[in-house]
Amino acid sequence: MEYGLIGERLGHSYSKQIHEKLADYSYDLCPLSKEEFPVFMERRHFRAINVTIPYKKDVIPYLDELDENAAAIGAVNTIVNKGGRLIGHNTDFSGFAYMVKEAGVTIAGKKVLVLGTGGASAAILAVLKSQAAAQIVSVSRTGRGGAATYEECSSLHSDAQLIVNTTPVGMYPAIDASPLDLTPFTTCEAVLDVIYNPAETKLTAQAKSLGMKDVTGLSMLVAQAKYACEFFLETSLPDDVIPRITEEIRSSL
Repeated sequence: MEYGLIGERLGHSYSKQIHEKLADYSYDLCPLSKEEFPVFMERRHFRAINVTIPYKKDVIPYLDELDENAAAIGAVNTIVNKGGRLIGHNTDFSGFAYMVKEAGVTIAGKKVLVLGTGGASAAILAVLKSQAAAQIVSVSRTGRGGAATYEECSSLHSDAQLIVNTTPVGMYPAIDASPLDLTPFTTCEAVLDVIYNPAETKLTAQAKSLGMKDVTGLSMLVAQAKYACEFFLETSLPDDVIPRITEEIRSSL
């Protein structure tokens, strides 16, 4: 494989279509079990890859270098093989920042709940901090590491103004699942779900029904892929490819 995506389950992915619209290379989907993952990383038989759930933190010990952004976030979604040296980057930061801006959501001064504490959440937390969120509450099933549990967030943090889902709950094919009941969050203005398949999740559908702004992650996916492609090829692509490809993918669904 020269270029592609690794993760545990990739049946939902649009990354092949997106990357092959961005540049003239073949892009392969490479699902890896937890047993296959270390073998793949030790072999290093690729030019450049993207990384998705659940390996964004697990890849770090296999890398020779992290760029400043990836090191600060503590998660990697893009790896470039330069002469046998693996360099880690994180384009989720720029992808989520693009998604927020495109949706017209203001983060500064807001109380934000972030659902999930895995590798996908790391870049989102960094963006929220960089855009001056007033308070950020991480939420997990276990409550480990200072996170609130889902029960606690509904009872103690129902005044949240923004909610961001970074978990895979509600992702295709399990589209009838939702990580949170939004009913108690009467002051919530917007719900951003980084899931992109389906185009509307059960969580964002409920947000819309309650009068909240609802945003799903297709624009983030395309944006982070564009920034990853720039690392892959050591080139620059115009930003106007992001809305064009986003619309092409959306209209094909």
